Amino acid sequence: MARLYVKIKEQDNVVVAVQDLAAGTEVMEGLKVNQDIPQAHKIALCDIPAGGEIIRYGVVLGYAINDIKRGDWINEHMLALPESPSLDNMEYGTHIVKMEELPAPTRTTWMGYKNAQGPAGTRNLLGIVTTVQCAAGVLKVAVERIKKELLPKYPNVDGVVAVNHPYGCGVAINAPMAHIPIRAITNVIRHPNFGGEIMVVGLGCEKLTYDRVLPPEDITPENVLTLQDYPGHDAMMNAIMEMAEKKLKRLNLRKREELPLSELFIGMQCGGSDAFSGVSANPSAGYAADMLVRGGATVMFSEVTEVRDGVHMLAARCVDAHTRDRLAEEMKWYDKYLEEGGVDRDANPTPGNKQGGLANIVEKAMGSIAKSGTSPIVEVLSPAEKPTKHGLIYGATPASDIVCGPSQVASGIGLQVFMTGRGTPYGLDISPVIKVCSRNEMKNHWFDLIDISAGDVATGEKTIADVGEEIFDMILDVASGVRQPYSDIYGFHNDMCIFNPAPIT
Repeated sequence: MARLYVKIKEQDNVVVAVQDLAAGTEVMEGLKVNQDIPQAHKIALCDIPAGGEIIRYGVVLGYAINDIKRGDWINEHMLALPESPSLDNMEYGTHIVKMEELPAPTRTTWMGYKNAQGPAGTRNLLGIVTTVQCAAGVLKVAVERIKKELLPKYPNVDGVVAVNHPYGCGVAINAPMAHIPIRAITNVIRHPNFGGEIMVVGLGCEKLTYDRVLPPEDITPENVLTLQDYPGHDAMMNAIMEMAEKKLKRLNLRKREELPLSELFIGMQCGGSDAFSGVSANPSAGYAADMLVRGGATVMFSEVTEVRDGVHMLAARCVDAHTRDRLAEEMKWYDKYLEEGGVDRDANPTPGNKQGGLANIVEKAMGSIAKSGTSPIVEVLSPAEKPTKHGLIYGATPASDIVCGPSQVASGIGLQVFMTGRGTPYGLDISPVIKVCSRNEMKNHWFDLIDISAGDVATGEKTIADVGEEIFDMILDVASGVRQPYSDIYGFHNDMCIFNPAPIT
C-alpha cells in the first residue's frame, strides 16, 4: 500500500499528507480525515484546543487559533506565530558530530581549475564586471560580440559573463551599510571561476570608483576601462574587444586538473519550498553536504529568516563561543533590519509556500535548516564575505533566492545546489546550479528542468542516504565539467541582484 503520510518526530501531533486525500480517507488505523486534504498539508493526530501547541519536527510551529479536531486539515490560517527564540546566552558546542561519524565521500577528488589562492574554479570564464548599471547596456552588446567573434578562437574558455548589477551611482556610497554591496562587487571581481583575470568596465562619473573595488596595483589600463574616455560607439566597442581578447588568450591556457575536495566550495540554497522540502530534498542535500565536509570541502548554507527560528539548533553545532557570538550578531542585525522595515520574520513565506503546506516561517525554517546536514559550523560570515576556513559555513544572507544566490557567489562558491518544492527556473551564470525537487510530481511536471528528484524519500521508496549520494555524485560531475545541469543547458541565469540595505539617493 502506498504511503499516505509522513511523520517526522514521535512527539509531533500532526502528519503531512503524501498525496491529495479525499474526506473520509483512513490514513492510519482509526484515523480518517475530516476534509479533503491537499498534498503536503498537515493533518491533526489529536484534538488540539484553542491555544494548544501544533508540533512538527518536534518543534512548536504555533498555537491553534480555534479548536482543531482529530483528522482536521491544518493550514496557515489556523496558527498563531510563537515568539522568536532568544539570541542571548545560547548554548554552543553541545551537538558536535565528529568528522569520522559523518557519511564518507564515495569520491575524494574532482577535476577543477587550480587558482593561485582560494578555492579552485569549476568553470573557466571571462568575467567582466561593471562598476555601475549605466554601463550595462554597452557591456551586454559587447559580450554578445565577444561570444560570436572571439570565443570560438579560445576553445578552453567556457564562456563570457557580464556581471551587471543595480549599484554604483545614485547611492549613499559612504552610508554605514554601503560596505555590503561594495564587498559583493569587490569579491565577485575575483571569483574563482574567473581565473584571476580582472576586467572592470566603468562609466566615469559614478560613485563606485575603481579604488573602492580594486587595490591600487590592479587599477591599470590592462584591467579597467572607462567608457567616457572613448570617442563614440566604435572606439568604445573596440577597446572592450581588445581587452577581452588579451584576457581570453591567458584563460585559454588553463586546464582542469585532479584536485582534492579541499579545493571545492559549494553553496546550498532552497526556494519555492513546500512541506516536503524538509522531508526529502533538503535532508538529502544535507547528507551530500556532510559527505563533502568529511572529504575536506567547504559548504555554505544561508538565508537568515529561514534559520532564525532554529537558531538554537545551529548554536549547538557551533565549534566555539566566537562562532556562536557571530551567529547571534548576524541574527540581531537582521531582526533590527526587519523591524525598521515594519515587518517580522513571518513576512518571508510566499503564497506558493503556503499552497505547498508551509503554515508559517517556523515550519519553513525547520525544513530549510535540514540542507545544512549535521556537520559542525566552523565559521559565520556576513553577506558576501569570503570564508577563511574549510568545513560547514553559515553565510548570513537574505532568504530571497535572487539575492541569496549572488551573495553566495560573491563569497566564492563554485557551484550551488538548489532545492525546491514548487519549482523555479532560477540559475546563476557564474556558478552552475543543480536543481533538486522534493516531490516526484514536480519532476514529472518539469522533467527537463529539474535535475534530481528526492520524491522517493517522501514516498518511502528511497532513503535520504540514497538521494544524498546521488546529489554528491552530480555535484562532483558538474564541478568537473562532465555534466551540465538544465539551468546551464538552457542558459536560465538570473540577474546579479546584490544585497543593498543602504540608502539610494
